[in-house]
Amino acid sequence: MNMEKRKERRGFASMSPEKQREIASKGGRAAHEKGTAHEWTSDEARQAGRKGGQVSRGGRGRLPMAPAGVAGAAQPMTGRHE
Repeated sequence: MNMEKRKERRGFASMSPEKQREIASKGGRAAHEKGTAHEWTSDEARQAGRKGGQVSRGGRGRLPMAPAGVAGAAQPMTGRHE
């Protein structure tokens, strides 16, 4: 007897990407009509995009750290002189 449990996709996950998009779109429109949808400011959108970009690159978008033994090594290198 096979003891492994096979995890099957159910509900929303089992639908095609097009069907998921259609349903999500209807929910977004309904939220806007109801007045409960979040309205992004340009600053909020910019911050979210920056954060998502850093995550999607596996951290490669982060500032490089100064080499060990350099004064202020715990601080990210920004390339700016103050």
